[in-house]
Amino acid sequence: MEQTISIHVRNIDKTIEVPMGSTLEEIYEMTGMKMAYGPISARVNNKVEGMHYRAYKQKEVEFLDITSSSGSRAYTRTLFFVLCKAAHDLFKPCKVAIDIPVSNGYYVNLQIGRPVTLDDAGAIRRRMQEIIDAAMPIHRHETTTEEAIALFDSLHNRSKVKLLKSTGTLFTTYYDIDGYLDYYYGSLLTNTKQIYLFGLEKYYDGLLLRLPSREHPSELGEMTHQDKMFGIFKEHHQWQDILGLRTIGDLNEVISKGYAPQLIQVSEALQEKKIGKIADEIAQRKGIKLVLIAGPSSSGKTTTCKRLSVQLAVNGIKPIGISLDDYFLDREKTPLDEKGDYDFEHLHALNLPLFNEQLNALFKGEEVELPRYDFPTGKSLMSGKKLKLHDDNILVVEGIHALNPELTAQIPNEQIFRVYASALTTILLDNHNYIPTTDNRLLRRIIRDHKYRGVSAKDTIHRWPSVRAGENRWIFPYQENADAMFNTAMLFELAVIKIQAEPLLQQVPENCEEHAEAYRLLKFLHYIKPIPDTQIPPTSLLREFLGGSSFEY
Repeated sequence: MEQTISIHVRNIDKTIEVPMGSTLEEIYEMTGMKMAYGPISARVNNKVEGMHYRAYKQKEVEFLDITSSSGSRAYTRTLFFVLCKAAHDLFKPCKVAIDIPVSNGYYVNLQIGRPVTLDDAGAIRRRMQEIIDAAMPIHRHETTTEEAIALFDSLHNRSKVKLLKSTGTLFTTYYDIDGYLDYYYGSLLTNTKQIYLFGLEKYYDGLLLRLPSREHPSELGEMTHQDKMFGIFKEHHQWQDILGLRTIGDLNEVISKGYAPQLIQVSEALQEKKIGKIADEIAQRKGIKLVLIAGPSSSGKTTTCKRLSVQLAVNGIKPIGISLDDYFLDREKTPLDEKGDYDFEHLHALNLPLFNEQLNALFKGEEVELPRYDFPTGKSLMSGKKLKLHDDNILVVEGIHALNPELTAQIPNEQIFRVYASALTTILLDNHNYIPTTDNRLLRRIIRDHKYRGVSAKDTIHRWPSVRAGENRWIFPYQENADAMFNTAMLFELAVIKIQAEPLLQQVPENCEEHAEAYRLLKFLHYIKPIPDTQIPPTSLLREFLGGSSFEY
């Protein structure tokens, strides 16, 4: 008699009996459910698994579609796999690197021994569609890591060999489509036919792979122009070439050989040099009275502001900081969000008329009394603190709205210099596995929230989607308004963050939804060898999150 197990399906709040060893794909078919854009993966006992996964014990399952972050990642990885196969089918020799998230897609660095053309992009796009239309199964294989290393070594895939050699794991999972083998650190779809929408275009000297929008899955994400963002990524690739470090495998090798101190010193020096260049540019522009610094959560805006102020002082400029938080309206005047709660991230939670009025007065040489926001009472008060600018003063203001033109609508543009700061992760896990910049920032925030705000990793993870929604509305649309962009991510930082982040992630209980994200981040950090934070200087931007900074916050 066939043995069965109980599976509770959260999507329909029902428990069904299925044959032991059934795949998630088979279990989904037994439910009779119909998901328009899924299922792509599933949360099994609050751990995300691919649809290849087999259940041998009682489980709680929630099927996920492309509108979920986990589903979107699985769809994206599978699309990477199809693109890599298509490129290798058409061009030999060929090297593909999934490189930069930009313009609502991913920049693909394609090396085929000559410049990439429009015809090349069209040929790969057509081959991808042929692979999808052929409904090719995506097979999952598990083998010893030693065998996987030998396999990818025979395929001359050095980035994967380096990564797998440094993991220290006994077993490794890899995938194949029609004999083309690849390795991905997360789940994939089970068949190429499940890819229903994509775009591929010529982009600068490479390609841009476009994806369905999570909010509107039947449409491709809107292609936005991010020339400055692309430029800052390319600048960091030049830094990586200086250091000879492109992937986590490279980083682990550097750490194993004892070269981490030199890596830290050169990385910190390159970052300080960039801050110095921004300060020089501000000093050279006559008439600048206001420096605005914006960036998303945990981007390191505060330390960027402090280090830029030091470099401005080197140029003979005396910076004065003003906090946008002190310009909050009285709480009862704050806009409400769609849930009816106060939306403190809304631009109009700030007293924009007062802010502009005081800035104009200061720039005319007048004295003003700065406001102070009393958070316990939710009231805007006058602080008693008077301020008057001298010829060698510049105001420095940091905040999420700093690049929004409406914030300073009454200030002449020629008096403003705008800086965008964000942790733009440029190091790859390997050539086909990028590291999301949002993961870097989330890990920073988990550490900071625990250390300085008494907030657990579970609560930080729970709030993260709403933080991201606020960024998408109030920060990212204006990032190209920046006069200068500054990447706060360090090539070595994940190795340092790992030590403080892992114990916090391990405390997230298995019986809550946030466990899935904690488990994913722990699995990702497992690939990286640690670096003790004792090797980080006190002026490092990372000290804003790790502690031990020589700056006051």
